Amino acid sequence: MSYILGRRSLQRLRGVNPDLVAVVKLAISNTSRDFSVSEGLRSLERQHMLFSKGKSQTMNSRHLTGHAVDLLPYPFNGDMDGDGIPSIEDWDEYYPQADAMIKAAKELDVALRWGGNWRIPDVRSWEGTARELHKAYPGSFPDGPHWELDRKVYP
Repeated sequence: MSYILGRRSLQRLRGVNPDLVAVVKLAISNTSRDFSVSEGLRSLERQHMLFSKGKSQTMNSRHLTGHAVDLLPYPFNGDMDGDGIPSIEDWDEYYPQADAMIKAAKELDVALRWGGNWRIPDVRSWEGTARELHKAYPGSFPDGPHWELDRKVYP
């Protein structure tokens, strides 16, 4: 089945780097599970609020410059907190969209990083599945919805 982005997802991609938008659009057409864009370009005020509540670990977020998006499986079966941040309890929900994003990044040759494993700066070099990529992450702050353009390629 081929999916397309809905009106709300397209609105949330306004101000996002065109290369990242292209990856998201290709991924949605190739995924085995529908997804939506929950956030793209973010205001400094929102970033400060998320940082102060410990829901982001940086004030230098790629969302501030339009170099990041957050994607949620659709329909999203998890909980959202009062700040619009998803509770990630079932990682299996994220793997189909992550596999599609990795494949799209490779096809379009876009340097892309996934919050499911912050240690891999560019998923184009990953040869396994999204599940394997996430399981290889030893860190304590994985972020399944988050995708960002590599800072070295997209300063």
